[in-house]
Parts: sequence; C-alpha cells; structure tokens
Amino acid sequence: MSRSTTTSLGTMVSLGTALSLGTVVGDQAPALPAAPRLSQAPGAVNASFTSSSPLPQKASPCQLPSSHQLPGKKIRARTGSESKTNELVSSFSFGSAVQHREKNISPVKKLSSPGSDPFVTGTLAGDTGSARQQRTPCATDHNLDNTTAMLQEWLGAVGKDYHSVAWKVQEEPSSYPDELGPKHWSDKRYENLMKLKQEALTYAREQQADYILFMDTDSILTNNQTLKFLMAQNKSVVAPMLDSQTFYSNFWCGITPQGYYRRTADYFPTKNRQRVGCFRVPMVYATFLIDLRKEETSQLAFYPPHPNYTWAFDDIIVFAYSCQEAGAEVYVCNQHHFGYINVPVKAHQTLEDDHANFVHLTLEAMVDGPPMQRSRHISLLPRPLTKMGFDEIFLINLVRRPDRRQRMLASLQELEIVPRVVDAVDGSTLNSSDIKVLGVDLLPGYYDPFSGRTLTKGEVGCFLSHYNIWKEIVSRGLEQSVVFEDDVRFEAAFPARLQRLMKELEQAQQDWDLIYLGRKQVNDEDEAPVKGVRNLVVAGYSYWTLAYVISYHGAQKLLATKPLSKMLPVDEYLPIMYDKHPNEDYKRHFTPRNLLVFSAHPLLVYPTHYAGDSNWLSDTETSTIWDDDAKTTDWVGSQKTQRDSRGSAGHLRSTARDEL
Repeated sequence: MSRSTTTSLGTMVSLGTALSLGTVVGDQAPALPAAPRLSQAPGAVNASFTSSSPLPQKASPCQLPSSHQLPGKKIRARTGSESKTNELVSSFSFGSAVQHREKNISPVKKLSSPGSDPFVTGTLAGDTGSARQQRTPCATDHNLDNTTAMLQEWLGAVGKDYHSVAWKVQEEPSSYPDELGPKHWSDKRYENLMKLKQEALTYAREQQADYILFMDTDSILTNNQTLKFLMAQNKSVVAPMLDSQTFYSNFWCGITPQGYYRRTADYFPTKNRQRVGCFRVPMVYATFLIDLRKEETSQLAFYPPHPNYTWAFDDIIVFAYSCQEAGAEVYVCNQHHFGYINVPVKAHQTLEDDHANFVHLTLEAMVDGPPMQRSRHISLLPRPLTKMGFDEIFLINLVRRPDRRQRMLASLQELEIVPRVVDAVDGSTLNSSDIKVLGVDLLPGYYDPFSGRTLTKGEVGCFLSHYNIWKEIVSRGLEQSVVFEDDVRFEAAFPARLQRLMKELEQAQQDWDLIYLGRKQVNDEDEAPVKGVRNLVVAGYSYWTLAYVISYHGAQKLLATKPLSKMLPVDEYLPIMYDKHPNEDYKRHFTPRNLLVFSAHPLLVYPTHYAGDSNWLSDTETSTIWDDDAKTTDWVGSQKTQRDSRGSAGHLRSTARDEL
C-alpha cells in the first residue's frame, strides 16, 4: 500500500526522461500497466540519463544524478550522434499523496488491488514516440509492500525500449520517524520530497534541457496529446487542468498573503469549463511543465525554500512562492480533458480510505470518460470477487446494450463484486400476442402523472425484468439479494457502506422487505430516520428501481398481488405496496400493502445520466405505447428521469464537494 510523498501508489519512485524534441510526437495515451501489488512509499525521484548500452530485460543499476550513485556501469558523455536540439526531462513521482495545504492525497490500495502506479507507468511507456532517446532514472523507498518488484517487472518489460534506465532501491526504513500514520505528511516527509524534486530540476539544468515535466502519480493522464499541448503554450510554468470525482483539481485561483487558499469567483467557472482557455493562477501542482529556456525559471527551486519564505513547509506552497519571487507566471489550461486527479484524504484517514477514493475515481472515469486503463506490463494478481455477504447480486441488462453491460461488469469488478447477469426483457420486441401470453394487462385508469400517456412497452419490459428476479428469489429461497439496473453510478466506498448498513440493520433487529440504494424522492417532506441504524430512513413516495436490496419475504409480497394483470410502471408499483403512493384509485387494486421499505440516506448510487444529458438514454421513456406500436413516446413532459433538485450535487459526496 502506498504512503509516499508525491503521489499515489506507493513508492517514492520517480522516473525522468530526457529526449530530443525533434523526435517528440506527443505523449501517447497511457497504455496503462496492469495493477501492482501495492506499495507504501513517500517520495519521488527524477532525472534522465544518456547511455550507449541497451537496457537489459531487467533494469540494471547505472549512474544516478547528484549524490545518488550506484555501483554499475558508468554512462558515457553524449556523442555527436546524440546531438541535442531541445531536450525534455520528465520527473514522474511514484509515491503516495499529492499535497495540499489542508489535505494530503494519494490513491492507495490494499494488497492485490490496482492503484495509480499501473496507470502512470502506462503513461510513461513510450509517451513521446521515441523512447529510444529517453533516459529514465527510477528510485523507490519507504515501501511497505512489493512496489519494488512491481517496478522491476515494468522495467523488465519496457526498459529495453529506452536508451537507458537508472535504478535505485532503498527498502528500509518503511516509514518516517515523525509521521503519525501513512497519510500524515510530516516535515521530514515534505523535506524528502522537496529534495527529490530539486534534484530532478538541478539535473535537468545540468543537462541543458529545455523543459522539465513533473507528474505525480495521483495524476492519471488520458489525453495522448498533453505534452505537445503544454509545450505549444510557450508558458514559463503551465499545467493541464485535471478532473476529479468532486470539485477538487490541481490548481488554485487565489492565495492569501500568508500562503493559504483563497476562494475566488474564478475557480468554479474554470473547473466546470464555463470559461475555457489558459488562465494565470498563483499555484499549480501534481502535473506541470516548466520551460527552462525562459530566464525567469532559472531561479525556481523546491529546496531549500526561498530565504524570505515564511509559508507552510509544503512542496507545492514552496514552489508557488518561488514562482512568485522569480516573476515566473503560472498557468492552468482547460481546453481539453487531459486526465484525472484523485481526491485527497485527511491525515487521520487510512490507506483503505485512499484506496476507496481511487476506485471511485476509476468508476467515475468509466461513466464520464475517457476511462483509465492499466498497462499490460504489470501482472495483476487475481482479486477475490464476493457477493458482499448477500445470497445473490443481480444485474439487469438488455442484450442490445452491451456497452452498459461492459461498464457495469468493469465497475463491479473494481468494487470486487461478482454479479449474476440477467438478460432484461426487451419490451420493444413484444407484440400483442406476447403480452397476452404473459398475462399482462394495464391497470385500469393508469396514466403517467406528468405526460398523460399510458404504459410504454419499455415499462412493460422493465417490470417483467424485475418480476422475473422476484420469482427467482422465491424459487431459490434467497434471503437477501441486491438488484442493480445497468445505469448505476456508485458512491465512494460503496461496498463498505452497504455492508455497514446491513450489519447495523441486523444489530437493531429491524424487520425490512426492501431498501432503496438509489431512487428519486418525490415529496419534499423529511423522512423519519430508523432508530439504531445510521444512514437509513423510512422511504416516502419514490421513483426509480436503480438499485435496491430485497428480502425473500419482500419478493413474496410483491408477487402475491399478481401485478402482471394490473400493470403500471414498476417504480409506481413499489410505493403502492408500501402504501406511500398518493393515488388512492391505484392502491385499491393491491392488497395487502404492507411492504416494509426503507432507503439509504445519503444514497449509495445515482443514475449515470439524467434526461437532457448528452449521453442520456432510456428504453422505458423512449419507446412505444404498450398496445400500439404506432404511438411513440419520449421523456418530454415526464419529470421522472430528470435530476432531483434536492440532489443537484448528484453523485458528489456531501463531504467532498469543495474545491479543497
């Protein structure tokens, strides 16, 4: 697991690359490495080398810059055949935690789980199209796991493609003497990181490089033109704006005279791309390019801090002050989607919390795109997939929606959940004879409360899909099951939060039949909390069957009223069965209405998209009338699929919506 100092997965590893810009064709899309077995480290090293000998399959030690000298072959000076035009040194930090004045961050993970190192090493693999002219120094320290082995495996696979690799390992100590935990950033830890970054900067200058790119492994680049774009901006210091699962990013728009964060009116329009371009800011971090050709950058430094420095002992604040004193203008650019940055955890939080954050970021990228992918060059140990203690996990998916199936299966795998995929009933294929054979008939007097239309074929298919699962639950005698539709966006730490809720429910000896995990609350009234169970309320009138937990007895009750002969949408049927539907005429057709229904609060899942979003698609709303294919329907006029005004933050956690 990773505890490092500059970024995310664990190591204090940093890879730097020097190359001739004449051969640069742009950094390629991360062919991400397969997941590591984890690491815990704090730092990052940096620099680049020239060497005439090809790299062996396993990285061998060679000369490191500055005081980092390992026994092994020396590097010869650059010859005429290696003539320098413009040169770039890239410092990639493999460690754990991107810092911030109040929060330190890093995607962390547990053993055998993928972390950010595989993604970043993938970014490094041939990121300029001319790896043969790239020199890659690599160092790792303060590890608690097998980061070293993971990096050796990666270097063994791709090292032969580089001009040379410098390799330095320090296995002990595995922690800092003044740290209070793996996510605590002590002064010693900051100092180590600043020295490593300064070493990379010094080395780049000694090599007369024109640029140096710093990239923490909390930064996952997905845009294969990022490097070319940054160089083309002709700025002293420039960063690509990175997206996250919240409003957090890798820049500040304001800073106080004391070096603290200052909220400004520019941050959110920039972060949300309501204004687009390259904007001058007081601070960037995580990933940024320095143009060493410019005179004002000659005075930039990470360590030691400027003689007049009185701000926090933190590498990103130190560097921001250095830019200010040197008169080097700093910019952030948001014209494109360049990649992602993980949301930081607090100093008292654990590596597991950090891991949950990074998994959440991975899932968000799957929904919003572009997704992050791991490299094939690092072996991924098989992760045990579970049912989280439930008897079954059902995933409903239309066969003609393979993209949704693929995303949901990938998401559930990241969450280490194994589902049983159930082919949904495709309402669009049902004709009047099929419907009659199934015993389906419309509930007398039913009309959509918003559009005034009657039932759609899509809604018939949706009801039958859930109905078939309820039948299977009863026939198999499943006591507790989870049902997912295929358009689910998961909240952070979903498995842990759901398992905790179920444990507390059992301890409270609370009877239940169904628990909404995601829904749209229709009424504004506050819902009563359940005594003895945190984050659970008595459900009021609700829409959506996005995700729910259902008991054996709950499935029995839903089947007992014989709903197919008096069908209405399934998300109208459920509120009738727990007697919270406002339409008394509908309710009198169903007795008894004694379903015990609760809801997670806050919700654990949300829809991937809402009506009106560019990628929104609904097979229930966009359909035809159930008994007349000539009459088409869409979502216009219906409020069911629109965003809940009470949940306008959508999938953003209430504790992580600030830019900090």
